[in-house]
Amino acid sequence: MSRITPIDVAAATGETRALLDGVKAKLGVVPNLVRVLATAPAALAAYVGFSGALAKGALDGRTKERIALATAEVNGCDYCLAAHSFIGAKVGLDAKEIAAARTGASADPRAAAIARFARTVAETRGQVTDADLAAVRAAGLTDGEIVEVVSHVALNVLTNFVNNVARTEVDFPAARPLAA
Repeated sequence: MSRITPIDVAAATGETRALLDGVKAKLGVVPNLVRVLATAPAALAAYVGFSGALAKGALDGRTKERIALATAEVNGCDYCLAAHSFIGAKVGLDAKEIAAARTGASADPRAAAIARFARTVAETRGQVTDADLAAVRAAGLTDGEIVEVVSHVALNVLTNFVNNVARTEVDFPAARPLAA
């Protein structure tokens, strides 16, 4: 049971209702994370704005899901691991790639560099080394793409922390534990 009671979508009004309606129009549902964020309308607006802006960026859907999975694994967010495993499968990641992303890896060298960098950014709270930057640049990322990766990590840290504090009830199929 969630430690922060998610908002009842039917009871929402004003801008909060409009934002929730927008999420529902995009996803077909309003996930519990969004309902928890809606308890603080400013946090919901920030999340929707940040995620909407990043949706227009250079990184593709599979890359964004790899970043989300790597970040959720670092932060121990069961909700985000479930959500992004589900969404990752929808955008074309198979079970092996989903598990690999969680550890900062991939069968694809560029994707592996991005997932490893995202994981490093999360683990070090952004205190990456020159070697970390050189590795991701060697994989072909531009400075703009590197900043976009960091931005996705930051967005996912927000959702990871909200979910971990709230213990948001998972409304996606549970993520499989990684093999020991």
